[in-house]
Amino acid sequence: MSEHKGNVRIITLGCAKNEVDSEEIAGVLRQAGHSVDGSQSADVTIINTCGFLESAKHESIAAIKKAVAEKGGGKVIVAGCLAQRMGAELARLAPGADGYVGVGQMGNFHQVVQSVFGRTEPLIDVEPPHHKWADVTTRARTGRPWSAYLKVSEGCDHRCTFCTIPSFRGNHASKPIERVLEEARQLARTGCKEINLIAQDVTQYGYDLYKEFTLPKLLHQLAEVDGIEWIRILYFYPNRLTDEVIEAIATQPKVCNYIDIPLQHAHPETLRRMKRPWDGDRYLKLFEKVRASIPDVAIRTTFIVGFPGETQSEFNHLIDFVQAAKLDRVGAFQFSREPGTPSHDMPGQVPSRTKKERYDRLMRAQTPISLAKNKALVGQTISVLVDEVKDGWMAGRSYRDAPEIDGWVYAQGNVLSGSFAKVTITEAQEHDLVGHLSGFTPAQNPRMIPLQMVTREPR
Repeated sequence: MSEHKGNVRIITLGCAKNEVDSEEIAGVLRQAGHSVDGSQSADVTIINTCGFLESAKHESIAAIKKAVAEKGGGKVIVAGCLAQRMGAELARLAPGADGYVGVGQMGNFHQVVQSVFGRTEPLIDVEPPHHKWADVTTRARTGRPWSAYLKVSEGCDHRCTFCTIPSFRGNHASKPIERVLEEARQLARTGCKEINLIAQDVTQYGYDLYKEFTLPKLLHQLAEVDGIEWIRILYFYPNRLTDEVIEAIATQPKVCNYIDIPLQHAHPETLRRMKRPWDGDRYLKLFEKVRASIPDVAIRTTFIVGFPGETQSEFNHLIDFVQAAKLDRVGAFQFSREPGTPSHDMPGQVPSRTKKERYDRLMRAQTPISLAKNKALVGQTISVLVDEVKDGWMAGRSYRDAPEIDGWVYAQGNVLSGSFAKVTITEAQEHDLVGHLSGFTPAQNPRMIPLQMVTREPR
């Protein structure tokens, strides 16, 4: 059978891990002779789906149906988490695609594309994932060249009762350390200055390969990569934020003093039902230890409100914890009842109205804390990686601001995108900071920050 080569469009839904997967798929296809330019009239449309929450499932199904309706004589391939999670059931719910392919197959995507031609029935390939890392040099970057995600592992060995990820991403599988370093060097050669290490649990990195937790070693070696100036870590598991990891962050100037550590809750009984470690008191002691070693550390977490069985007392305990912890950033989810997870059938399901009320109260409790943290920076001069420049203003991020999820630093002054700038902070908002370039004399009546200056909103 002759090879089919043409124009490919990739639609990416979901998290940063999916973004990396799509870039690897695009690179593999380009190397095989396809063009990947996002044209709606593409010969092949690949939808990299998200299957984490019920809302993501609906978004993915809507995208599949739209692509099928528009495909004409082209092909549609459904890939990623939702295909892995639902398998043949997804082909029944969203029919008409030419292939339904699970996760871990980025390096094989040329073969996947070839296989959908000449078939009368859709390809369904959702065997348990065996992650095949794509060649480092094939990844086709789509974001800002100076900042990149670098996936260090796949899957997860934890069995939190609310989480669907192990069911479709599989068990934890680390990328070999030499491969991570090679990828970091490749990113640096293409102009990358900030790498954001991502994994479902980055603190477990290396254990499956080396029989020891290897994150500290990885950080020390990444810090030696020329051209990389910031190394950010996403995401920590609470009982794996060890003294060795804290020491590596504290002593390596390139490693951002930033910790994203999803706690999910603070009450011991809620955490027990979630199959999560420790409790709020131990978390507070951990934060004391971290802050003693890294005084300017920025700590971010996420919580779930309305988990089955969450009483008003348990929720009040969470509010008390938030007020005591004084975290820089807090995000929250209302519990989503996911089929196939133990929490789906737990007694004590919390009504939707109560979940929303608790979510609103939690975020109101955090607002003055985040604002006070930002106000403490007024008058200071901080280093900012510039992402956007428009009308005499720049928008960038400090070490406290991960891409897509945290705040922005806006400043008056002329500077190049992708450069580091020194910004003197003059104003603090709940999420964002405002200032001017160090040494720059701001206008007496400065123009307002340009609308639509940035394409992402903090959450």
